[in-house]
Amino acid sequence: MIAFTGAKIIPVAGPEISSGVLVIENDKIVAVGPAGATPIPAGAKQVDATGKVIMPGLVDSHSHIGAPEGGDNSAPIQPDVRVLDSINVRDAHFDKARAAGVTTANVMPGSGHLMSGQTLYLKLRPGKTIEELLIKLPDGRIAGGMKMANGTNPRRPTPFPGTRGKSAALDREIYIKAQEYRDKVAAAKGDRSKLPPRDLGMEALGEVLDGKRTVQFHTHRADDIMTVIRLSQEFHFQAVLHHVSEGWIVADEIAKAKLPVSLIVIDSPGGKEEAKNAALFTAATLDKAGVLFGFHTDDPIVDSRLLLREAGLAVRAGLPRDKAIYGLTMANARILGLDSRVGSLQSGKDADFILLSGDPLSIYTHVLETWIEGKRVFDHSDPKDRIYAAGGVGASHDQTPDVDDDEVGEENQ
Repeated sequence: MIAFTGAKIIPVAGPEISSGVLVIENDKIVAVGPAGATPIPAGAKQVDATGKVIMPGLVDSHSHIGAPEGGDNSAPIQPDVRVLDSINVRDAHFDKARAAGVTTANVMPGSGHLMSGQTLYLKLRPGKTIEELLIKLPDGRIAGGMKMANGTNPRRPTPFPGTRGKSAALDREIYIKAQEYRDKVAAAKGDRSKLPPRDLGMEALGEVLDGKRTVQFHTHRADDIMTVIRLSQEFHFQAVLHHVSEGWIVADEIAKAKLPVSLIVIDSPGGKEEAKNAALFTAATLDKAGVLFGFHTDDPIVDSRLLLREAGLAVRAGLPRDKAIYGLTMANARILGLDSRVGSLQSGKDADFILLSGDPLSIYTHVLETWIEGKRVFDHSDPKDRIYAAGGVGASHDQTPDVDDDEVGEENQ
């Protein structure tokens, strides 16, 4: 058991605490509250964090760390593809994300397809295999969504769609097929002789239709955003709008549709025609409209180490400070359906938190330590860790495999 004392604590679930106590045991938070009013259990190791800030670990709702590969050029819609089978857990971007205070991330395939495959919601624990980073849901399934995209990215030569209209038509076609497949399975009532041939893509889309898998939908222009809204209402699937460069134009429509937003705040939108109307005030506009939104990096579009800066830019453009911090933590936890475990400092939640040298939105602040499930996974005072925060030679090399001496000895025999 460890008790951190003296720090300013930003629990997100309640008011900031000027001098607080955070108690963790094993992988869970035991207590959080003001000094003097929060008992420290006998025998707990006490860590003096005076002068520091403690807040929940950051949740990145859209990332590509680990170089995930989704669908190929054989078809525009590939729901059977899993990034589970294509992520390099030794990728240095995992270390850079931990150095940034990111503890949970939605790792996705790219947006060059109408549907590029199944995403993963990961805890950024150090590990030798992707299995060590997975988040399991109460029913035993692996946590993740379904990546879709519209607009310019998936428009290319046949067999891909050449127009926005054709893109939406192909989306409708695959969802109608998925509905028919699901109905046939239900009608068979377990009788194998009546079941349709097994189709992994249709099974994955059945989870989407049943509300068990959320669609993470890349979309930029206002008209493309409206297309996503129509599709989600037509087929009754849960969707999160990603990027929304022109979300400020249709903020009220997004709010009416009750769709959450995973927002990127970029200070230089050059390079993508659809992002030319991106605005720093989008977060403030969405907030005023009543839209649930969180920030994401789309790493490597924005380096994970700059996620805190995105929230700072949004505050500069009119977003209230508390909503900015919420958008880095609890909002994204809700967007990923993980808010019972992460996103705030509360008793019973996972012990995912970060220690900062100062205010989280200040450009002068460093992430000093990152903790995931009660284990420190980044330490700024350790030169081997600090290189991932500061950069330089070696900062982009794959991690050394995390194996012990006995395993290495066995491999070399």
